[in-house]
Amino acid sequence: MDFIEKIFGFSPDGGSGSFEFLLFAVPIIALLAIRAWQQRSKRK
Repeated sequence: MDFIEKIFGFSPDGGSGSFEFLLFAVPIIALLAIRAWQQRSKRK
């Protein structure tokens, strides 16, 4: 996963791919957390 390097021409993570992973992982984790919170609040 090196699309940041290809698009912008620099490597914020030194080419390891960790920045691109975070770009996908953080929103997915946030959506799962929001969904879990909504389901808990419905039960109350």
